[in-house]
Amino acid sequence: MRGESGAVSRVLVVDDDAGVRFTLREMLRSLSGIEVEQAEDGEAALEKLAARPFELVITDLRMPRMDGMELVRRVSVVPHAPRIIVITAHGSERFAVEAVKAGAYDYFRKPFDVDELLAVVTRALESVRLRHENERLTGELNLSRSMVFSSEPMGRLAQMVQRAGSRDVTVLITGESGTGKERVAEALVRASPRANGPYLRFNCAALTEELAEAELFGHSKGAFTGAHRVRPGLFREADGGTLLLDEVGELAPPLQAKLLRVLQEGEVRPVGEDRPVKVDVRILAATHRDLRKRAAEGQFREDLYYRLNVVQLRVPSLRERPEDIPVLARMFLDRFSDRFHTGPLKVPEGFVDRLVALPWPGNVRELENTLESLVALSSDGELDLSLLPTSAPRSAGATSAGPVVEGARSEEGEATPTGTGLKERVEAYERGLVLDALRIEGGNRSGAARRLGIGRATLHDKLRKYGLDSAPDEGGEGRG
Repeated sequence: MRGESGAVSRVLVVDDDAGVRFTLREMLRSLSGIEVEQAEDGEAALEKLAARPFELVITDLRMPRMDGMELVRRVSVVPHAPRIIVITAHGSERFAVEAVKAGAYDYFRKPFDVDELLAVVTRALESVRLRHENERLTGELNLSRSMVFSSEPMGRLAQMVQRAGSRDVTVLITGESGTGKERVAEALVRASPRANGPYLRFNCAALTEELAEAELFGHSKGAFTGAHRVRPGLFREADGGTLLLDEVGELAPPLQAKLLRVLQEGEVRPVGEDRPVKVDVRILAATHRDLRKRAAEGQFREDLYYRLNVVQLRVPSLRERPEDIPVLARMFLDRFSDRFHTGPLKVPEGFVDRLVALPWPGNVRELENTLESLVALSSDGELDLSLLPTSAPRSAGATSAGPVVEGARSEEGEATPTGTGLKERVEAYERGLVLDALRIEGGNRSGAARRLGIGRATLHDKLRKYGLDSAPDEGGEGRG
């Protein structure tokens, strides 16, 4: 019998009688896809269970050192515990019933009846398979609310997100820039028992050390120049909920020490105050850096790395899941054709093949930006493949907003725009960028200006130009 995704089902047989272990192993071999290991008592079984996962444990009740009942109690409380079947002697069924109440799945009697044993084992393994399948489907449904995918690597990630999300543990989300680490964090929060609590995000690379410390841990009035009022800090604002530390690898060393204290002691000390404040916050951290390597090089605290790396979820790059490119492309084309009012766009033959063949070093974010530019600059209801990169697209760190479009030359040698209505389409593209920045920043114009890399006055000019000056300025000059 195969487990999830056709994997072999691992069964651990626990009995102090070598003859019984041999008999059970031979009987189980009649089921296909079964791998059997053995342990002579409960303590030996725990060692094996700690070393590798098993789908099923078959254990005797009476054994030296640690009996089967204690083994059931210890194993059944572990997250994603294997199913446990206990063996009982004839006339002692009451012990088996107690074991079931303690967490065992089922039991069978000695002497063994082959049909009975195999039926119980088959039911137990099928229940494990159904549990995994339900977990997978639930995880994919959860993650699909934030990300579009159809690939097996993302399906596996979705299942791990569901598992990690339901447990109140610190999670380190790794992956290249543009893979969607923040979207994974959102799915973790949705799967969490803290889903109804506050969820705040902080970019560790966005502020200077002094400002980042005040933003995270809070400060008292007059703690430093410009501290005109008390600020609670993100940790206290997120109390009872979740805080995502994005780009945690960029956190300054003094702040790493303070973050470690929060993880160890569950308390923060605001700038300018002497007494710490208790907080109850789940930490999610995201980074495109190799923190293990940075810790080895002395650039990141090793003790903090291990505190953050309780569970690590790696988001695969787009080139590792090329089957996701067509579904992502369709979504982005629909989104941008609607935004730029182009109407339905004809997709030329070979378009998807071209997309799949490119390496996308900037991952999903780069694919999105490229298709946004493509829609904005295409005309006559058809995508212009000449605007696609002919080799590797721009890197994730490039500042270009889209592909470079060279103008044609007039007889006088002056450059003229390629395609009809280029000025209008470029302006539509710029308007879309402004709207996106405002949406991401929740209407905060200062934050939108910083995101666009322009001054607030320039942003106001563009809002007037595109008839957006009536948009509300949420949050004024506050945090963007």
